[in-house]
Amino acid sequence: MFRRALGRTLGLVGYTVQYGCIAHCAFEYIGEFVSCSGPSMEPTITSHDVVFSERMSRHFYRIEKSGDIVIAKSPLDPHMNICKRVIGLEGDKVCTSGPSDFFKTHQYVPKGHVWLEGDNLRNSSDSRSYGPVPYALIRGRVCLKLWPPHSFGALNQSPTGRIVKRSD
Repeated sequence: MFRRALGRTLGLVGYTVQYGCIAHCAFEYIGEFVSCSGPSMEPTITSHDVVFSERMSRHFYRIEKSGDIVIAKSPLDPHMNICKRVIGLEGDKVCTSGPSDFFKTHQYVPKGHVWLEGDNLRNSSDSRSYGPVPYALIRGRVCLKLWPPHSFGALNQSPTGRIVKRSD
């Protein structure tokens, strides 16, 4: 009786460890579900929207076009994730001034960095305030909006039109 209970318990623990490892690998290397909060990406993503962030692009260095929305570690607080749109990649010249600034200033994105901005320019803390973000801080690329159901699907283009056009 005791042997049977011990055998079943150890079997259950073994399955739990196996499935835990599979889940960990899936969330670390394939993707994750992210609940977004804050107004910085409005109207594209609003508070409490749920998106799917795939991580394969980050592992294969495939965040290669401006306009992608990414989840990244905050350069100011490593315990917090941010959701922003890629405006410029390394070598791109980006506008660093705000939408209401009279004089426009520009900066080149250094090697190994990206320029991130929120779609709601007047209410977003982004690369305009903390500078270019190292590529290593990118956690994944947002590829699908899951919630709310009426807005399910791929995400649309930037409403601000500030994306740098590449001249490859």
